Amino acid sequence: MKYMLLIYMAENALSEVEREHCYVESAQLAQELHAKGQFLSTAPLHSIATSTSVRVRDGKPFVTDGPFAEAREQLGGFFLIDAQDLDEAIAIATQIPGARVGTVEIRPVIEVAGLPEP
Repeated sequence: MKYMLLIYMAENALSEVEREHCYVESAQLAQELHAKGQFLSTAPLHSIATSTSVRVRDGKPFVTDGPFAEAREQLGGFFLIDAQDLDEAIAIATQIPGARVGTVEIRPVIEVAGLPEP
């Protein structure tokens, strides 16, 4: 089953040096997961200062700068993995460097027929 591991943390939780180290650790984890056939995708996200939110109401788009909601922790990146079950997904989530300073939310991915293959 596919799981999305969403990494949340305060934007200032890491110094620039710590952030770069986090990227190196995350790349190593991605390589390990790839070797086991569990890696699908991962990426850090730019600052929330670069985000844009879109809502459509009554057929009209509303575009605003910034995230949808104010929160102490922001979505900072993700891993998309293939795991046998939730327990295995949890074990992988504990290895994500961001889990040490923030939160990793695990969400099962719904497989929708008719979507293009990657």
